[in-house]
Amino acid sequence: MATFFHRIATTLILDLLLLLMVTLYFSGVTSLGINYGQVGNNLPPPDKVLDLLSSLKLTKARIYDTNPTILTAFANSNVDLIVTVENQMLAQLVDPQQALQWVNTHIKPYFPATRITGIAVGNEVFTEDDTSSFVTNLVPAMVSLHSALAQLGLDTYIKVSTPSSLAILQNSYPPSAGSFKPEVTTVISQLLKFLQATNAPFWINAYPYFAYKGDPGRVSLDYVLFNPNSGMVDPYTRLHYDNMLYAMVDAVVFAMARLGYGGIEVRVSETGWPSKGDPNEIGATVENAAVYNRNLLRRQLENEGTPLRPNMRLEVYLFALFNEDMKPGPTSERNYGLFQPDMTMAYNVGLSALSTTSTSSASISLTSSATKVKD
Repeated sequence: MATFFHRIATTLILDLLLLLMVTLYFSGVTSLGINYGQVGNNLPPPDKVLDLLSSLKLTKARIYDTNPTILTAFANSNVDLIVTVENQMLAQLVDPQQALQWVNTHIKPYFPATRITGIAVGNEVFTEDDTSSFVTNLVPAMVSLHSALAQLGLDTYIKVSTPSSLAILQNSYPPSAGSFKPEVTTVISQLLKFLQATNAPFWINAYPYFAYKGDPGRVSLDYVLFNPNSGMVDPYTRLHYDNMLYAMVDAVVFAMARLGYGGIEVRVSETGWPSKGDPNEIGATVENAAVYNRNLLRRQLENEGTPLRPNMRLEVYLFALFNEDMKPGPTSERNYGLFQPDMTMAYNVGLSALSTTSTSSASISLTSSATKVKD
């Protein structure tokens, strides 16, 4: 019984601390966004989603297409939106004229009323089949889309990049050993050259959950959940890491530096934790999901950087806004949402503190304003 009341008291204290942090940091700029997936048959209409985001003071979102209903609904709001080109479109958009037509159809009619800030060209294009046409067409399609944006005078406002999974890494531990797989190095080098030339970020989908699920006996749960732990020290840089997400990001920075592109910003386009899974999906629980996202939210409110880049705020997009009942794959795939489709919380990560804080006293802007430091 004493333990139960201790847990209740601890939770209340954490909520109060989070609310205090929100108030203290209202004048700053945080770098938290949300992934708004739509693979469900019971999701609320976009105007209701916008109301939800507004109530939570969330002003950065990413969608996985260019749904005109969403682009229209989000017009004249304060939400910065990243849109996505589906993988199947890459071959078509290699053609500069097709790319220009795509931008004229899917971007120009909505901008600037809808604050489109980025185009994700494909999603996790680098898969087990690293010689696929998606990989071959990726950078040429990005070049064509950027050229189309430039032709229309939009390239200053809308950055072109592509989210990649950490499967592109050959080594990630320790972070200073970070390197890309040899089979993707040629295309990755072309991608990094494009990102550097256009001052665009490198986006990664990073999930410490997968590392824990794959080897729970050796991977510390506290380390992946941002809980207090002894962490690890990189033997080469002597940098201390108290969580896996930051170690993953820095491994990517080192991998880029090995190819001669150490100055590009890395942003986390997806991270999250499932609240439910199949029997073999160890760690997929409501408790772990709440702890991971709650702790990550606190880090974001502090505008932290990674140990390698402590003065560069790490921009992170949580996955995901809703549980999506039509996603294929294991049970966990349908249970990453912070909210149920009826817009009730799947669990409480502390975002309610944002929604109950008045706009005048604590308005959280989620636009990235990272300051680069020397690598």
